[in-house]
Order: sequence, then C-alpha cells, then structure tokens
Amino acid sequence: MKKTTTLITRSEDRMHTQIDWLDSRHSFSFGGHYDADRMGFGPLRVVNDDVVAPGGGFAPHPHSDMEIISIVLDGQLQHKDSLGNGRVIQTGDIQYMSAGSGVTHSEFNPSAEKSSHFMQIWIEPNAKGLEPRYADQPLVGAEDDEWSLVLAPDGRDGSISIRQDVELRAARLLPGSSIKYQVAKPNRGLWVFVIEGSVSLGDEQLDKGDSIALSEVEGVQLRNAGDQTAKVMVFDVPLGE
Repeated sequence: MKKTTTLITRSEDRMHTQIDWLDSRHSFSFGGHYDADRMGFGPLRVVNDDVVAPGGGFAPHPHSDMEIISIVLDGQLQHKDSLGNGRVIQTGDIQYMSAGSGVTHSEFNPSAEKSSHFMQIWIEPNAKGLEPRYADQPLVGAEDDEWSLVLAPDGRDGSISIRQDVELRAARLLPGSSIKYQVAKPNRGLWVFVIEGSVSLGDEQLDKGDSIALSEVEGVQLRNAGDQTAKVMVFDVPLGE
C-alpha cells in the first residue's frame, strides 16, 4: 500500500482576489494567481470562496469542457445562460452547469442590500465536447452528524449527476460529535474543506476556510471539538494508477 500524503492549505494562505464587487479566496491557482503546488487535486481544479457585493456579479462569459458547481451559503445568486436557463438560486441551494461543447452564462447578486456568499467549484469532465446541461436543487438534507451526498456520477440518493468519477459529500457536525468517511475504491484521494466552525483530523485542527488534501488514503475521521456547529465538505476523487 502506498503511503498517505497530505497537503494543508490554511484559510489565510489562500490566494486572494478583491475588486469593488468581489472578494474571492482561491484554494487552487486561479486567474492571475499561480502556485505550482496548488494546481488542483485530481480532476478538482477550482474551489473559490466568493462574496459578491449587492448588485455585483460576473457578466456573460463563455466556458467549455468544465463541470461548474455553485453552492450558495448565504444570500442569492441569479443565473442566466445561453441554454435558456434563468434562475435565482437561494441560500442552501446547489447549481450545476456542465459547459460541454460551450455555454455562455452570467451570475449576479440580485439583492440591493445583502451580499451573496457562495462556493464556486470546477471539475474537469471525463469527456470533451459533450452537450451542455444545467440543474439546480436544494442541497440534499441529512441528519446532523451524517454525510449528505451532493454530487455523484450516477446521481444516486437525490444527488446531482456529474460527468466525472467524483463524489462530493457535506455534513453538519454538532459540538463533540465525529463522523467517518471510508473510501470505496483504490487510487483515490480526499479533499476536505471547512465551511464553518472547526474540526480535527488526527492531530491537525482545521478551521473555517482551511482545507486538507489526502492522497492514497483509506478514509478519514473528523471530530468537532469546538463549541459551535461545524460544516464540512469532502471530495472523493480519482488520482490515477
């Protein structure tokens, strides 16, 4: 068995873009920010923690051959695209767009008073030139201290089906509780991100905005040793032979 390797990125060490309407923290290289050690993790290429000011947003722009996911943590996100989709995504909703052979879209904060806070995630698809598609839905509910399957290639258990052998799960951990995740296949890696609160993984404490990449791992156990509810997400990704 190969040795597990880890790479921790602290919240304050994320790359940062700030303009008049956008405050964005990048866990991986993005736009004009480049770090050779942070080019992604398997097919997971972008994880941006975005805050968009009232009325601000991303003007229409094109994408191709990328699975693009937005998870709204607070506020609203207004989506329009060249496929004819137009939605206002609410707090707790997930939006999925498979750019495929090409799509143009815009994302704006429709509120005149409240900022929009969301995670923007890009995953490389398993094939190029596919027909673009779109979906959105509330995050699949789960009990406290249990995993909720958010994304999966087969769309099981109410998750959104994506075009890559990647699974995304989210959990809400109460103070003093713990949760395990077991990898089902060989040659996989886990990328864990703390959305709210803090958790411990072995001897490491991960706080809000921190992430850890684990290669050649069989599973993880996360514990909430703090005094507030923690929210985490874990990506289970292929790493090749």
